[in-house]
Amino acid sequence: MPHLLSITDDEVEILINDVLDQYGYDFTGYSRASLKRRLVRIYALDKHVSFAEYRYKVINDPIYFKRFVEQITVNVTEMFRDPSFYKALRYKVLPNLGTYPFIRIWLAGCSTGEEAFSMAIVLKELGLLHKSLIYATDINPVVLEKAAEGMFPLSQMKQYSENYIASGGPKDFSSYYSANYAMAKFDPELRKKMIFSTHNLVSDHSFNEFQLILCRNVLIYFDRDLQFKVLQLFDNSLESLGYLALGTKETTDFSPISKNYKRLESEKIWRKTS
Repeated sequence: MPHLLSITDDEVEILINDVLDQYGYDFTGYSRASLKRRLVRIYALDKHVSFAEYRYKVINDPIYFKRFVEQITVNVTEMFRDPSFYKALRYKVLPNLGTYPFIRIWLAGCSTGEEAFSMAIVLKELGLLHKSLIYATDINPVVLEKAAEGMFPLSQMKQYSENYIASGGPKDFSSYYSANYAMAKFDPELRKKMIFSTHNLVSDHSFNEFQLILCRNVLIYFDRDLQFKVLQLFDNSLESLGYLALGTKETTDFSPISKNYKRLESEKIWRKTS
C-alpha cells in the first residue's frame, strides 16, 4: 500500500491540531511513534485515497470522528490482568482502606470496563463494596458505552477465571455472571457501585479526592512531559496515605511527585506519604 507513505510527520501534527481545535481532544502530548502507527492504521483500514480526504473526514464527520478516537486510543485490557497485582490489592491495599468510612476509587483509562468489574468483585469479596464507589473514566465515549453494559465475550471467561484464581479469588468465577448467547453478563449489583464518565487526562482537571487511583498501561503512550503532568493530576486527586497503581512499565521515579511516594514491595503500587 504505497499511499500509506503519504502521511508525513508534519501531517500528523496538522491532524492532531485539527482535532484539538475542532473537538477539544488533545493528543499533542502523546508519543509520536505510537500515535503515527495508529493514524496510519486507520488510514489504511478505511482506504483513504489521500491525506486531504482523511483530514476532511475527521474534521467534518462527527460520526467518523467517534470511530477515529476509538481506533487511535488503545483499548487492550482483560479481567484480573496481572494476577499478582490484584493479589497485592486484595491482601495489602484494600484491607488498609477498609478502615475508611467510604472508599473512592478512580480507574483512569478504564477502556471497556474489565478492570472496573474486577475491582468490584474484589471489593465485594472483602465486604467493602457497599461503602465504595468506583469512578471509571476514559477519553473514548464508545468504549464507555460498552463498559457500562457489563457484558464481555463468553469466550474470554476461561482466561478471566484463571486470572481470578491466580489473584487469590476464592469463589467459582462463573457465579458472577450469566451466559447470554455469546456474552457473559455480570451481576448488576457490581455495576451499581460504578460511575462511568468521559475524562481527558491531558486537558481535564481533578474532580474528587480518592483513596486509590489506578492508571495502568496508559502513561506509556504519553511523552515524558505529559506523563509528569498526569502524575501531578493524580497527586492532586489522591489524599494523604492513598495509593497510586501504574502499569508494569510505568513509574513515578524521576517525576516531580516521586519524593511524596513510597513504593510497595514488588508491585507497581505507591503509597502517598505526605
